[in-house]
Amino acid sequence: MPARHVSRVRALYRRILLLHRALPPDLKALGDQYVKDEFRRHKTVGSDEAQRFMQEWEATVLWQQTNENRQNSTENVCFGAALPEEKLNDFRDEQIGQLQELMQEATKPNRQFSITESRKPKF
Repeated sequence: MPARHVSRVRALYRRILLLHRALPPDLKALGDQYVKDEFRRHKTVGSDEAQRFMQEWEATVLWQQTNENRQNSTENVCFGAALPEEKLNDFRDEQIGQLQELMQEATKPNRQFSITESRKPKF
């Protein structure tokens, strides 16, 4: 794999994790774990699938940056977006299952990740 591609993948991965810092702690933990798993799963794919993977994640980063800028200017905070049916038709069954699991985890009232902000110790 060319060094340029590896550098591009690492830069994208770091950018995604950086954008996740703006999320509430439980969604940040969920998102970070999801991204980590996705990048690992696609580590050994062919060049065509790797290119598509990178394009989709780069588009996601652009959307996330736009959404973050919009949230900075308003009080109304919203996470996520509707996925068009034509995109869903391109997914494999395994990917649909992963997406379903992610949606269920992100929308259930008692998330698996129960993270609180760290507090300064009281002396």
